[in-house]
Amino acid sequence: MQLLQLITLGLAVLGIPLFVVMAAMALLSFHGAGVDPSVVIIEMSRLADTPMLLSLPLFILAGTVLSESKAPVRLLDLSNVLLGWLPGGLAVIALVVCSIFTAFTGASGVTIFALGGLLFPAMLKDRYPEQFSLGLITTSGSLGLLFPPSLPLILYGVIAETRIDHLFLAGILPGLLMLALLAAYSIRKGAATRGPRRQPLPAGERRRALRAAAWELPLPVIVLGGIYGGFFVVGEAAAVTALYVLIVEMCVHRDITPAQLPSIVVRSMALFGGIFVVLAASMASTSFLIDQEIPAKLFALIREHISSKYTFLLLLNVFLLMVGCLLDIFSALVLVVPLIVPIAQGYGVDPTHLGIIFLTNLQIGYCTPPVGLDLFLASYRFERPITELYTATLPFLAILLVCLGFITYFPLLSLFLVGLFG
Repeated sequence: MQLLQLITLGLAVLGIPLFVVMAAMALLSFHGAGVDPSVVIIEMSRLADTPMLLSLPLFILAGTVLSESKAPVRLLDLSNVLLGWLPGGLAVIALVVCSIFTAFTGASGVTIFALGGLLFPAMLKDRYPEQFSLGLITTSGSLGLLFPPSLPLILYGVIAETRIDHLFLAGILPGLLMLALLAAYSIRKGAATRGPRRQPLPAGERRRALRAAAWELPLPVIVLGGIYGGFFVVGEAAAVTALYVLIVEMCVHRDITPAQLPSIVVRSMALFGGIFVVLAASMASTSFLIDQEIPAKLFALIREHISSKYTFLLLLNVFLLMVGCLLDIFSALVLVVPLIVPIAQGYGVDPTHLGIIFLTNLQIGYCTPPVGLDLFLASYRFERPITELYTATLPFLAILLVCLGFITYFPLLSLFLVGLFG
């Protein structure tokens, strides 16, 4: 067993891809336990029979097409027309547009790079302090991960074998809570730094912006209304969403040309392929962990020292925040979820509620000093020292940590809509 640990550690240190490390770990583990290693291939093939997996590549394609089009510019323009007159209007716009964009792309780096170049100069021009603007955009880069059709939500559902439609519902109120508190802080900051509010723009401007963004606005309705109206299952909603986005961006707005489409599809499927092989390797290693009763042994060990569910949740949050700092969200999901879910269930934590806690922590971890991924991406994008980003994000982090406390210890916030519509 020690040799196994040394080999897998050596592979990881050498920079070998995650799926290779996990597959090697599964093969060596089953071999060490005297089990035919061919069981690894059998476990990997089980993933192809997961019905919910179909939604991943389709939502990835839809998100990639949106990121390559001018949809972010149209949404930003519409939001500015509707909310720009508020004291902190542009800051609220940044929060809303970034969260919508991240919900469809799933990758916070894409949001910072795609929207940061538009929002940061606009906020400086609108007399927002530079530190506030940097902190808001950096924090907003991963703000939409709880909103459907977030890819991490789908991935968690596949790994934890939890209903994805329930996770879609469970993330709405916690996500809105974070948006509301950050928006309240932004409005207060805007009122203090930008002086009196501007007059709302004329109705003609509002109609123009609304017409321009009219085709993108129905997307959340298609996803949520289709699923909970009983018209689609999640996979069918993903197919309809992808088809709708392709028609709108290629035929209506013509932001994407037929010549660009093959490269967009290749990039989308390359991302899905990477996720798929990591998931397949994770299925094999998870099977070994269950076979050897590792989660049960860990639960027994933890139970010896921690009897309270609430203390466990507090320590879980600390652990997940560190994981969110050190790993990208997809790696964190496949590595940690199989271990955490059985232990949390032992403490009576609902798996759907656990998923929202898990993703909230990873979302916050992306912008948590010293090594949160969003901090480095924003530092590179805006050409600012990383230490400046540390200071800029602290007020926003404090608000998000308050939200995390509410989400963790008030499970009704996550489960209310599930009980109502699920």
